[in-house]
Amino acid sequence: MKKIIFAASMLLASAGLFSFTYFADTLTVDATKSKINWSGSAADHYHPGSVAVKSGTVTVDNGKITGGSFTFDMATVKVLDEAGDRLEGHLKSASYFDVAKFGEASYTITGVNYVSDNTANISGNMVVKGATVPVSFLAKIRGLKDGKLFAEANFSLDLSAVGIKNGIDIAVHLFANK
Repeated sequence: MKKIIFAASMLLASAGLFSFTYFADTLTVDATKSKINWSGSAADHYHPGSVAVKSGTVTVDNGKITGGSFTFDMATVKVLDEAGDRLEGHLKSASYFDVAKFGEASYTITGVNYVSDNTANISGNMVVKGATVPVSFLAKIRGLKDGKLFAEANFSLDLSAVGIKNGIDIAVHLFANK
């Protein structure tokens, strides 16, 4: 009899715990709406451009971003000023991003620290040209409800570890949904 009561108690406790467990949502990045803009600079000039988000996911738990991973299509690197095709060729060449060998770059979130309800310090690892570079930035979460997310961030990126010496400023506009 004690075994039956014990088994029934364990079953009820398990059911009770399961009913209160909250499962994190995984949102899928909308690559058609999301944008990555960049500005590359040297001492005497700069060039604006863009690169496409290929895919990605964002993990949300209890209304807060907790993780995510993103892939960028390096073949879509575009220069948006008069340097256009000439500079795009250089950026895609083996001496810069080496797109023929490394057609994708990626970013994986390793930590999220909210500083306010709608602002978080995001840390993670970017893989570019086969090398992992730690990248952290402040993100503004403009909308996160009803299974939809809009977030944006502006930050400088140091890619000297992969042989890219000029500074790159990045502006991210990320849309995701269930």
